[in-house]
Amino acid sequence: MTLKVGDKAPEFTLPDSKLKMRTLSEYHGEKVVLAFFPGAFTGVCTKEMCTFRDSMANLKKLNAKVVGISVDSPFSLAEFDKRNNLNFDLLSDSNRVVSKMYGGIHEDFVGVKGLTASKRSIFVLDKDGKVRYEWISEDPGKEPDYKKIQEELSSIR
Repeated sequence: MTLKVGDKAPEFTLPDSKLKMRTLSEYHGEKVVLAFFPGAFTGVCTKEMCTFRDSMANLKKLNAKVVGISVDSPFSLAEFDKRNNLNFDLLSDSNRVVSKMYGGIHEDFVGVKGLTASKRSIFVLDKDGKVRYEWISEDPGKEPDYKKIQEELSSIR
């Protein structure tokens, strides 16, 4: 199942990097950027998450929150957060359920049999939790269009 623009984003509960259980409904009433990424500490993922970190002032002006989600453990995400001084929530989808509900999973990631990772994908949600923008990449090395994300956020009232 792939989400499309106009769909209600499925509810989920995942642990964050501090082992606190977080739900999508906590963000109800806010614009949200769900940013699924394949793996902490990889070059493109680090660049992507740091780009969101560096854009946070603009995103706050748009009243938007960023939530990063990967299949990494909460412990790996905590270290990733610390090393990169990230300023938004990172959630662990270690059982891969949420990634499959949203953008999907790379099977045999980077050619390693049995290794799976979230597909790099972006979902912009409005204050009611409806998908206003979706982007899913089959290429884990491709970054999202950050300008397009901000434009979509700007269009949400």
